[in-house]
Amino acid sequence: MVTYHITLPSGQNPLTVKELLEDHWLVPRKIRHFLRTKKHLLVNDQQVTWQTSVQTNDKVSLTFDDEDYPKKAIPFGDKTLVDCLYEDEHLIIVNKPEGMKTHGNEPTELALLNHVSAYVGATCYVVHRLDMETSGAILFAKNPFVLPIVNRLLECKKISRHYWALAEGHFEQKQVTYRNKIGRDRHDRRKRVIDAKHGQRAVTHITNLKAFKEASLVNCQLETGRTHQIRVHLSHHNHPILGDPLYSKKAAPRLMLHAHQLQLTHPFTRQKITVKATSESFERGLHKLTEH
Repeated sequence: MVTYHITLPSGQNPLTVKELLEDHWLVPRKIRHFLRTKKHLLVNDQQVTWQTSVQTNDKVSLTFDDEDYPKKAIPFGDKTLVDCLYEDEHLIIVNKPEGMKTHGNEPTELALLNHVSAYVGATCYVVHRLDMETSGAILFAKNPFVLPIVNRLLECKKISRHYWALAEGHFEQKQVTYRNKIGRDRHDRRKRVIDAKHGQRAVTHITNLKAFKEASLVNCQLETGRTHQIRVHLSHHNHPILGDPLYSKKAAPRLMLHAHQLQLTHPFTRQKITVKATSESFERGLHKLTEH
């Protein structure tokens, strides 16, 4: 059994408990039923009805037991491998090294999710992914209660993700947006391709930061989150990322793609969270590939 105490932030417009749970916190119907029948929801330590109005500075307490959210056990990894950038009761943001999977393909395979769970001491949940070869900031939910809430923030484009990429060639414009739809490669299951007819919507905003002799450092902001999105978009427009094992022929010490910034507004406190992630291997690769 676990209880979360959430104080509604300043500026919170009055709304009913029902509206808070359904529309703002996206608590599933089954869980709302349990909260009501078990009397596991209090406002300012008092029993309330679903039509009770709540507002700024009210303390909402929610208690969940194993029946509400059955425990999902995964093997713990190595907590010493976790570079934590931000953590609170509900969220954790870490700096993923290149060469590590976000989550394993098999139940016994250890990946970043397992290491983060060991660091936290409880099973965590993937909100978004980074390719194995990509480093940088990545967000996990620390409990199943907050997971659908941050998933909706991601879907509504309220989680901002910025990447640095060292791409082949030079860009004619300071800023450009790629909107090519992305689908699976029918000939290679590892890859994705531009598929105007059957692909999914994909939008990447590119800002040219610095031009080198044969490459350019660009900032890529994701509006959508398709698999290999930045890699496919840049490759399709003749700017493949250096060191990309799937979409580039130019060798590099690593895939030169790094998620350097992640930003969101906390769903409960309304605090604006901005984290920046560094990567020594990305910096070394950048220096080596552009020093001539």
